[in-house]
Amino acid sequence: MRNIKVINQDWAFAKKITSAPASIPADWEKLNLPYTWNGIDGQDGGNDYFRGTCAFAKTLTAAELPEGEEKYLQFDGVNSSCEVFWNGKKITEHHGGYSTFRVKLPEVKDENLLIVLVDNSPNDKVYPQNADFTFYGGIYRDVSVIGVPENHFDLDYYGAPGIKVTPEIKGNDAKVEIKTFIKDDDDCKVKYEILADGKVIASCVMNEDDEAELTIENVHLWNGRKDPYLYTAKATLIENGEEIDCVSTRFGCRTFEIDPDKGFILNGKEYPLRGVSRHQDRPDIGNALLPEHHKEDLDLILELGATTIRLAHYQHSQVFYDLCDEAGLVLWAEIPYISKHMPTGRENTISQMKELIYQNYNHPSIVVWGLSNEISIGGSDDDLLEN
Repeated sequence: MRNIKVINQDWAFAKKITSAPASIPADWEKLNLPYTWNGIDGQDGGNDYFRGTCAFAKTLTAAELPEGEEKYLQFDGVNSSCEVFWNGKKITEHHGGYSTFRVKLPEVKDENLLIVLVDNSPNDKVYPQNADFTFYGGIYRDVSVIGVPENHFDLDYYGAPGIKVTPEIKGNDAKVEIKTFIKDDDDCKVKYEILADGKVIASCVMNEDDEAELTIENVHLWNGRKDPYLYTAKATLIENGEEIDCVSTRFGCRTFEIDPDKGFILNGKEYPLRGVSRHQDRPDIGNALLPEHHKEDLDLILELGATTIRLAHYQHSQVFYDLCDEAGLVLWAEIPYISKHMPTGRENTISQMKELIYQNYNHPSIVVWGLSNEISIGGSDDDLLEN
């Protein structure tokens, strides 16, 4: 089975480092993640905060890593571009500061050096570049190592969870399609289960390439703030009769439509949307929020009586999406294609949109994928419209 270890503790950090050193210099600052170097200078709303390349480094022994034939690094948020080095070799790069990405680790030695060069410099390829909020630089969400067997549910595709759940309401029941994505060289089976309140209510075993279709009888709807009921879908990979990997996700069963005359309609009834936009900022720590900060934000929004949130203007933390699923808030989720179109940034808009949707497809709270925000402030042309 997969094993996950969060590695937020005991990092070294230095500003204005543009290449990966062969070892960690003794004078680098010691810190824990999450962290942004703009926690102080990015607070005044101006454009005088430091934007450049900084380095994060950490040593990891083989004994500290989770068990598994293959191991993946997972970064939940690094703003805005980064290069990752393992024992002196560059193993990946990522462009976009708000989404999860992973990379498979090559050979693991007794002692290993991990270095991440993070860059929030102005450029013309990675969004956002023009906006009325700070582009905090840093590794500001969790970093973890995932250990899996050689055959496993996919970890390589745009940071996605490897399981996709699509419920469809049919009268009093719900038809639930569950698809998994697998990396293997053998013919495996997949056991699919739907759980309600911790109990299995539907299950089947399928060949690995087949999509499961299960039925929830007398379905309990996810009904906004009134009753945000969640089911769990679980998939277990079986090789030669042995359970070797497992993934699960919560989901909700609901219908919705947006009508120009009646407004938002949830499960066949008009459901007024009243709420706020939300950014991921805190005094002194910038965007490096902890779970308790996300929970406090959510509690304040619920105290207002809100039913909806527009998540400005980028992918937010999985912690916050999960809280919104549980609270029954209706979400507009978007990418930071904002303010001014960059002809050289087209590839980045597409990759960020793919990451947003693939990583968050299962959240019942999300009803809108936002394509852009005020994108014509800097003018409009055919290239912008086509994009």
